[in-house]
Amino acid sequence: MTIRVGINGFGRIGRILFRAILEGGYDIEVVAVNDLTDAKTLAHLLKYDSVHGRFNLEVSHTEESIVVGDRVVKVLSQPEPSKLPWSE
Repeated sequence: MTIRVGINGFGRIGRILFRAILEGGYDIEVVAVNDLTDAKTLAHLLKYDSVHGRFNLEVSHTEESIVVGDRVVKVLSQPEPSKLPWSE
């Protein structure tokens, strides 16, 4: 059974967690990330890391999501965590 998760905060720790989930082959699906930064910038930061190097999967973006390989991850920009639509 796949566990579906959302990541609140896509700074260094959020991005490293995201990479670890995808590279580790875990039965975890990241369905959304919440960060005040736009999807274009988040995709760039995910793809190029000054410590861990370039992400080995194809990374792109749309207006409202980050696309990694064949996975589409919705990007939310909600500053109030209690208002996040995690159940969706």
